[in-house]
Amino acid sequence: MITFLILHGGLRPGYDYLLERKFSSIWREVQGCQVGTDLALFLSTAEQLGFAERVRLATASQVPARLLIQTGRPLNRLTDRDIDAFTYACVEREQRTGNGWRHYRAAISNTRRVLFHLQVLSAPSATASGIAFADRLRGVTPPVRSALVAYLERKRATCVPKTVSSMATRLMHFGVFLARIDPALHSIADLQRCRHIEPYLSAQVDAINTKTNEVITVAERSRRVLALAGFLTDITEWGWPDAPTRRLVFRDDIPKLPKVLPRYLPVDADRRLTEQLRKPSTGNALAACALRLQRACGLRIGELLDLEIDCVHEVPGQGAWLKVPLGKLESERMVPLDDDDVVDLIDHIIAIRSPGQPLPHPRYRRRAQFLFTHHGRRLSQNTVREELERAADAAGLGHTTPHQLRHTYATALVNAGVSLQALMALLGHVSAEMSLRYGRLFDTTIRDEYERALTLAKERAGIPRNPTTSLPLTDITRGADWKTTPLIKSRLAGGFCLRAPAQGACTYANICEHCPSFHSDASSLAILTAQRVDADALAHDAEQRGWITEAARHHKLIARLDTLIEQAQAG
Repeated sequence: MITFLILHGGLRPGYDYLLERKFSSIWREVQGCQVGTDLALFLSTAEQLGFAERVRLATASQVPARLLIQTGRPLNRLTDRDIDAFTYACVEREQRTGNGWRHYRAAISNTRRVLFHLQVLSAPSATASGIAFADRLRGVTPPVRSALVAYLERKRATCVPKTVSSMATRLMHFGVFLARIDPALHSIADLQRCRHIEPYLSAQVDAINTKTNEVITVAERSRRVLALAGFLTDITEWGWPDAPTRRLVFRDDIPKLPKVLPRYLPVDADRRLTEQLRKPSTGNALAACALRLQRACGLRIGELLDLEIDCVHEVPGQGAWLKVPLGKLESERMVPLDDDDVVDLIDHIIAIRSPGQPLPHPRYRRRAQFLFTHHGRRLSQNTVREELERAADAAGLGHTTPHQLRHTYATALVNAGVSLQALMALLGHVSAEMSLRYGRLFDTTIRDEYERALTLAKERAGIPRNPTTSLPLTDITRGADWKTTPLIKSRLAGGFCLRAPAQGACTYANICEHCPSFHSDASSLAILTAQRVDADALAHDAEQRGWITEAARHHKLIARLDTLIEQAQAG
């Protein structure tokens, strides 16, 4: 009788009753009433978004059914306020009875997504931008907390939300430390180097990561100190009354980071991982496809998940290109897709992704159809990482991160002889130093010098030379014109470079002349003109020898020198 009344609008018992009541017979009872019609619409939409039958039925009975009963309104008239009231009732029930509401929390999230794609709600998740700063810093004493919160609110105007959130976490550690060692501290202006800053720096050496229960890394220590230094520097420059009267954090306080080489996957490991990601019916298919696309294009994980459904651009005569959105360095780029398999992979992703309404873009105030959507929301970084861990474990690899796929992509290009400029463009690097890290992995110059020195050492020790090893040529012109020697030659502004034909052209030859940032003036006209004359002679020599690629390289330099000479003459 009670079930009949609440389903037909004759009784609204309140959430205290509805959260305790189990509606085991609801799917039989709702037939022929408005609640049943609305739940059928909810279930069909959830199915379109890819939710499994068990999840669809559980979600519909746990949240939408109770919302429809309590509000007395149809599904298309539910609001965020209604879901907030339901959420508050779950929290209040836990406080009152001690019964958790984990299953309700998941169902609330699913309900929001389905209602968003039904265009009932304006956003697929709660509109609040995470936990308020004051709540995140609740372990900090009020005077210090107020200054930190004001600073974080100010940084929201110039930094992306994720950056501000990271600042909040790292400044929270400092604030909690201050509350523990000096709870009577009334203002940031009263901070002292010896009493507060130096003990904090020392404490970070043994600080524990609460997620892994291990000592934090050197990189995290550095980030915490940089966050503190940035905070104190900013409020001092802004003239805040809470600013200390003297500098408290110095350059030497920042832990030195080890200069490690990029951790790429060896060829065999790369092949085994790809095989696991290709296997059907294992793990998360969409996340596996995302990882394969990341490996094929060298994307950062944030760039990968920000790709939109129209990211592939066909350029007449130049093939397909992937438009990579704004990423870590706030720059867009185009990556060539010269492999039909990659285009087919993107087509497959579009076929298996979750359809639905465009989702809010994290960077712009607009909605977008993202390439990677799952169950009505964007694929998360954690989901991608979990799928990579599964595939890496199945492939017999150790801990592997998505960024290693980017390193593997770059390393393969370097080994294939890609130029530094092209590598910078493909990876979205803004400085040559960032790309040169990959050049140091397998530097052919170092290898040549090592073999030359090893051969000389063996000769001096009386060890016969390996017949398969020849001494690299360093100075074999023997007085002849260097431009006519049978070597790979490059004319530089301050001299020339000679390499054995087996070595190929140097990756960094004439890199400065080709750099868009390179400029010259009238004082360098003589140098540029002489360099052009020699480059023309080298192009002719390469053509005579049938070295088409070498000739094209020299002609490219000549064209660039002509532009530089013209600019220098124009003043």
